[in-house]
Amino acid sequence: MSDLQRLLKESWTLVEEHQEKLAGYFYARLFLRSPAIRDLFPVSMEVQRARLLGAIVTAVHTLENPERFDEYLRSLGRDHRKFHVDTEQYVVVGAALIESLRAFARDQWTVEYEQAWRDAYAVIASKMQGGALADTNPAWWHAEVVGHERRSRDIAVLTVKPLQQLNYRAGQYVSIEAPEHHPRVWRTYSMANAPREDGTMEFHVRALGAGWLSGALVRRIRVGEIIRLAAPMGTMVLDRRSDRDIVLVAGGTGLAPLRALLEELTTFNRTRWVHLFFGARDREDLYDLEYLQRLAQAYPWISLVPVCSHDREWGGEEGTVAAAVSRSGPWRAHDFFLSGSPPMIRSTLRVLTQLQVPYTRIKYDAFSDH
Repeated sequence: MSDLQRLLKESWTLVEEHQEKLAGYFYARLFLRSPAIRDLFPVSMEVQRARLLGAIVTAVHTLENPERFDEYLRSLGRDHRKFHVDTEQYVVVGAALIESLRAFARDQWTVEYEQAWRDAYAVIASKMQGGALADTNPAWWHAEVVGHERRSRDIAVLTVKPLQQLNYRAGQYVSIEAPEHHPRVWRTYSMANAPREDGTMEFHVRALGAGWLSGALVRRIRVGEIIRLAAPMGTMVLDRRSDRDIVLVAGGTGLAPLRALLEELTTFNRTRWVHLFFGARDREDLYDLEYLQRLAQAYPWISLVPVCSHDREWGGEEGTVAAAVSRSGPWRAHDFFLSGSPPMIRSTLRVLTQLQVPYTRIKYDAFSDH
């Protein structure tokens, strides 16, 4: 670990337990320094509050993996083109970040910590701007809603067709905005299908309790409406050079990107066994089970294990999806792909650590809009 990484991690531990208050302070300082930036954000900041700060912290935590660090920031820069962010705004964000960290670390803040964050943020801003400048694609794509199907009490499958070609890889995600319902509210959703010849994209959306956009996408959006899609992001993609067998671990609508990976595998795979663990609270939340069962019947190399954690009538595997993974195996020679809520990701990572699965063979994207 370099001195920079050590200083960043040490200083973050000083403020980590105050993340929510830190985020609120950060945005207050940001808008005070540049009132015009406020127009880039939705009217309600309840969900947005920790997003920008969270992205910066995620970037800092990927410093140990230079390749992932570089790609994450360049894709983040491409994604932020939808906000038309300029150089001056990057400077303002950096100043608000340093000021917020200093305020919450109080007398434990040091000159060394401040310089480390200044250096790290300078690299972050540079790589994000580089990614944005190198991108020749639109800042966003308009897409028509061509299909909408309710699958459960709070889950819908949304099918859209971009009006211009949008290239992506199976396993990636995009930010979505529905301007007619909630302008300037962008949320990330994974494509649930591999790229298709007709360009259509499928999204699996759960209406969250306080989720303005998710509620609109599940309950109110109609076929024929136009939404906006930002640049594809994410590194949870297949390495076709690997000959290792694969384990896919999905929680709820976190199934979406893993379903896309399965679709891609059906186009070329002949030698790798694929084990899909699909976890949910009850049978109704296993909203795509019939499709997965048909896929497993068509391709003998797919092993499907559905799991329910809170359904007494369920006759299959019970408990958490992480526990189901731990009861199977051995897995040390497999490639893992994880997708679901942050608690589900954390519990599965703990199990894989106990099972001595090398961290370099585990892929997941850290966001929680599924």
